[in-house]
Amino acid sequence: MNEFPISNFVLIAIAVFLVYGIFFLVKQQTAAIIERFGRFQSVRASGLQLKIPLVDRVAGRINLKIQQLDVIVETKTKDDVFVRLKVSVQFQVVNDKVYDAFYKLENPQSQITSYVFDVVRAEVPKMILDNVFERKDDVANAVKSELNEAMQDYGYDIIKTLVTDIDPDEQVKEAMNRINASEREKVAAEFEAEAERIKIVAKARAEAESKRLQGQGIADQRREIARGLEESVDVLNNVGINSQEASALIVVTQHYDTLQSIGEETNTNLILLPNSPQAGSDMLNNMVASFTASNQIGEAMKRAEEESKNKKKKDDK
Repeated sequence: MNEFPISNFVLIAIAVFLVYGIFFLVKQQTAAIIERFGRFQSVRASGLQLKIPLVDRVAGRINLKIQQLDVIVETKTKDDVFVRLKVSVQFQVVNDKVYDAFYKLENPQSQITSYVFDVVRAEVPKMILDNVFERKDDVANAVKSELNEAMQDYGYDIIKTLVTDIDPDEQVKEAMNRINASEREKVAAEFEAEAERIKIVAKARAEAESKRLQGQGIADQRREIARGLEESVDVLNNVGINSQEASALIVVTQHYDTLQSIGEETNTNLILLPNSPQAGSDMLNNMVASFTASNQIGEAMKRAEEESKNKKKKDDK
């Protein structure tokens, strides 16, 4: 068997070296920097690329994707509260400024971080803590504006900046929670008081309406009683009993009706003055006698008036 010549191994090795030295791949959304004898030669885009072996070399690769850098900044607000802000910066290398991005900045992340610290510590101390939460977009816009102006010269474009977290000191957060809880309790108390006021007003209106209807009922009742008494007097007059006697009879009847009504109630306490039954009977007798006497006086006055009229007529004749 013939031995494989060593020269063939050398030729194969040289061929492999040349292939790997001439051809190289650049991934999608990536740019390769080619240097010739240490001097910048060109920027190569994605795909299969060629270079001169031993003369050209790939100095580095630049990521063209949108990248995000999260920066945490601790600073003090206008009302002397220490707060930590998390600022997310989304940035991208400009396609036609790959040279600047590669050669002008050694560490772009550190550069961006420095600008974020500078802007945040200049803006937040102008605000009180509550305004930091309300105006976080203003802080983000200020960071973006400052970064855009500074990083454009280095081949970077700031796509977006976001304040994604605001974290005050634990004691401050507890105090804020207590304030919030107190405010909610105050609102709840106001609503409860308003509900109680509405209940009281509704109850008062209901009572007023009830008393109005009750008064109207009593007035109607008294009106009907008066009408009944009037009819009773008319009936008694029709049977020869004059008005005074009829009134006395009605009063006595109502008196005994009242006593009977009171006697029907089992839990009624009644005090009758005077105490003796004889005194009560005398009171009724005196009441009847008073009405009778009044009636007699009225009849006598009527007769006297009629006699006076008759005498006057005779004198006129």
